[in-house]
Amino acid sequence: MLEFLFNYGLFLLKAVTVLIVILVIIAAAAAKKKSASGELKISSLNKKFEHLKQAVQEATLDKKLFKQEAKAKKKEEKQLKKDQKKDKAEQQKPRLFVVDFEGDIKASSVPSLREEITAILSAAESDDEVLITLNNSGGIVHEHGLAASQLVRIKQANIPLTVAVDKVAASGGYMMACVADKILAAPFAIVGSIGVVAQLPNFHRLLDKAGVDFEQHTAGEYKRNVTMFGKNTDKEREQLKEQLEDIHDLFRGFVTDYRPSLDMKEVGTGQYWYGSRAKELGLVDDIMTSDDYLATAANDKDIFQVKYEFEKTLMEKFSNGGAQLFDKIIERLSRSDH
Repeated sequence: MLEFLFNYGLFLLKAVTVLIVILVIIAAAAAKKKSASGELKISSLNKKFEHLKQAVQEATLDKKLFKQEAKAKKKEEKQLKKDQKKDKAEQQKPRLFVVDFEGDIKASSVPSLREEITAILSAAESDDEVLITLNNSGGIVHEHGLAASQLVRIKQANIPLTVAVDKVAASGGYMMACVADKILAAPFAIVGSIGVVAQLPNFHRLLDKAGVDFEQHTAGEYKRNVTMFGKNTDKEREQLKEQLEDIHDLFRGFVTDYRPSLDMKEVGTGQYWYGSRAKELGLVDDIMTSDDYLATAANDKDIFQVKYEFEKTLMEKFSNGGAQLFDKIIERLSRSDH
């Protein structure tokens, strides 16, 4: 029985592999026709918080008391709507627009961030506010530079900008955070790392041992310095070092422009700190989680979550579907062995 299941599993794996290859080929051809369209989703966080509150009250309060609370709440909401109709402009609360940014090495969330900020700026007024919940460990310089530039757009529009760091805003992540009028950090959030790093393996000795020659031809003295496959010279290493120092100077200058009170000799070393220590150094302004900030803001502001989602390409849909199918097959085969 086990032998049958094993052979059957191998057959399925082969069939799935062939299917995935075919789908990838089809998807690769379709990827050239990739659509840049997407959907802007806006949701009220005030309603979300209210629903959570009602759920807890319903589960914990005496039924009679809960009905009384619900009745009073409906009466209050009815009166509020009535007042808003009388003088809508006067009753309008300031708005807090919330954008989540989950970073990676390539800052791949930037396309969505651009659309989200464009949408917000088309409607935001000076008494509104933008909150960026940021989780970003940094990565490629120019990608994160573009991400920071998107936040600069908010500043240029004279809209108050707050960044909340619950986990990490390091290197390129802090490049984004420093733009804000106010930076919040959880007590153990990682903040800082104002530095630059470049590292790569070198396979020259391995290729040389295998009798493989590597040739690299360039035009321009500084077109290329260190390489993964050729023998690197001290001059090439020095060229790379100079480039890194130049980027570091630009990075420190950018941070200083937005947080001039920082002692860059102390914080611009590439070191990072946890939230409480980061506040002492002036890297952040307050120790607070995004949850606390939103809960407080909900008392006097209308809070809206803004999210732009691009349509998945055909290739992405097929790859996700193929991965899920493969996982299910492996899971079933592992169960059969038991």
